[in-house]
Amino acid sequence: MISVTSSMVGVNLSQRASGFLLKKELAYFARALENPERPFLAILGGAKVKDKIQLIDNMLDKVNEMIIGGGMAFTFLKVLQGMKIGSSLYDEEGAEIVPKLMEKAEKNGVKLHLPVDFVTASKFAEDADVGGATIAGGIPDGWLVSLF
Repeated sequence: MISVTSSMVGVNLSQRASGFLLKKELAYFARALENPERPFLAILGGAKVKDKIQLIDNMLDKVNEMIIGGGMAFTFLKVLQGMKIGSSLYDEEGAEIVPKLMEKAEKNGVKLHLPVDFVTASKFAEDADVGGATIAGGIPDGWLVSLF
C-alpha cells in the first residue's frame, strides 16, 4: 500500500493556513536574530557574494564572528588577500562590495574567518588529478576547488 500525504500532492481546499511547525520556526528565528545568545557565530556559504550581500550586511550588525565558506570564499580571498584562485568560482560583481562589507565588519568588531587550505582538482570529474593548495601558494591556473 502506498501512503500519500498532503506534503506530496496538492490539496484542493478553499481555506489554507500555516501550521504549528511554521510558528515554531518563526519564533526560533526571531529569538536567534533579534536577541541571540552571545557569542553569536554565523556560517555562510554559497557561490555568489552578490546574492547574499543583504544577508551578510544585516548579519554584520548581529554577529560576533562570521565564517565565509563555499564558492564565495574565493571572491573574498582574491579581493582581500590577492590569492590566486585558478578556475574556482569568482563573483566579479560581488567583488566590488567585499571592501565595504569588510569595513563594516571591522567597524562592528566582527571577526571574519575564511578557509586557509583547499583540496584542488584539475577538472570537475571523477578521474581528475587532485592536489592541495594554501592561501600563500594559491590555486594553480586551470585548477579548481570542487564544492559540489
